[in-house]
Amino acid sequence: MELVGSTLTATYAHPRPTPTNFLPAISTMASSYKNRFPHYSLTHSLSLPWRPSTYYKVAAITPTLAPFSKSSQGLTQSKMLPFVSNRTALFTRYTPDDWYRSNLTNYKESETSRHSAERLRVDTSRMIQDKDQQTRKTQTETTKNLGERVNDITFWKSELNHEIDEMIGETNALTDMKKRLERALAETEGPLQVAQECLLHREKRMGIDLVHDDVEKQLLTEVDVIRSCQERMNRHLDKAIAQLASDRAAQHELEKDLSDKQSAHRIDDKCHHLRNTSDGISYYRGVERVDATISVPESWAKFTDDNILRSQSERAASSKLRDDIENLLVVTANEMWNQFNRVNVAFTNRISETADAKNKIQTHLAKTLQEIFQTEMTIAAIRKAIRDKGPPLKVAHTRLDERTRRPNVELCRDSTQLRLVNEVHEIDDTIQSLQQRLRDAEDTLQMLVHTKSNLEHDLAVKANSLFIDQEKCMGMRKTFPNTLRLVGYT
Repeated sequence: MELVGSTLTATYAHPRPTPTNFLPAISTMASSYKNRFPHYSLTHSLSLPWRPSTYYKVAAITPTLAPFSKSSQGLTQSKMLPFVSNRTALFTRYTPDDWYRSNLTNYKESETSRHSAERLRVDTSRMIQDKDQQTRKTQTETTKNLGERVNDITFWKSELNHEIDEMIGETNALTDMKKRLERALAETEGPLQVAQECLLHREKRMGIDLVHDDVEKQLLTEVDVIRSCQERMNRHLDKAIAQLASDRAAQHELEKDLSDKQSAHRIDDKCHHLRNTSDGISYYRGVERVDATISVPESWAKFTDDNILRSQSERAASSKLRDDIENLLVVTANEMWNQFNRVNVAFTNRISETADAKNKIQTHLAKTLQEIFQTEMTIAAIRKAIRDKGPPLKVAHTRLDERTRRPNVELCRDSTQLRLVNEVHEIDDTIQSLQQRLRDAEDTLQMLVHTKSNLEHDLAVKANSLFIDQEKCMGMRKTFPNTLRLVGYT
């Protein structure tokens, strides 16, 4: 509860010390309010024109009614004076000296205020001129800085555009080289399949011709050469794919940076052309306190410079990789062609050797057949000779048998008897010799037949080998890719 308009000195009201710069309080009127307490509160309509609150601070202590209740117990309601009836005594609280001093104080304050206002006007006019000049100068410098910033952005935009064009050209060139490498790699499958099929067909050779000859060595070398070329091509193909990814990543960073530069150029160019009379300018309270920057001019320029340097580095690596791929295609094509020619030379030599061996076998087979025929004729002649020795032997035996029947002394061992005995022995020896010769001839015939069989088998083997090498293998090797296809063209 606040007490307004009085400085009561009752037991429930404690007066405050009066400030020295306010009008003095009249303490003589405090006795008229002793032991009095209003039975109702004043409204603003009953208050006086003056405002005691201007000179006095209101009481901050809430009074209690205990002292008042004890001091007013002996009073009736008719003896208590109303609060409003004593307000008329407040008009006589100041003296004339106070009144004059108050006027003088007001005059001095008015003069002081006017001098202060005049100084303020002069200072304000000068400050307005200074600040206007400073504002114009600052705006001019800011416009100049924006123009320089626009020029910097334009420079870096041109650098980015040039680098992007170079990167696009390099990426397209590497893509074409990659396609050439893929085509060359696909072309190696045909020669590899031919070499493997040649090895597979040559496994069908028979007998002694199933030899690890120079042709097989060269075919195995050809397979190794082709696989080595494929392996190197695959490695460079993987490098090309990775390099293309790096090129596209660098190009993406350049394009992203260029897009940001274009947006910044559009914004800064718009800001550069803004004037005090431009449309669209407005207040944005607190925008100067928002610091959304993430770079400084040095880091800003270094960011774009790093992107360009990275792109140039990737372009250099891409160009080197293209040269490596080009050299690889030439080297692999030469290696495969040289090995292809060596295999063909080995095939030609082997076919010539096989054909020569086949011809020789045929010659020997013909001679063997002729010898078999002669031996068969000889055997027939021996058998006839043996048969022809039978009658003479019979005659000699019959003569000897008949002479054994001579009587008595007639059984003489004469020359005739001796000759007959010798004749029988001679014919027997002849027959034994002819039979031995017959056995030898028959053995020779068996040997010749066996040789004939071997020659015929070997001839079949040679014919089979010749068919495999000349017809099957060399027939497939007529369609080897040319050099242009081996290096990835067409």
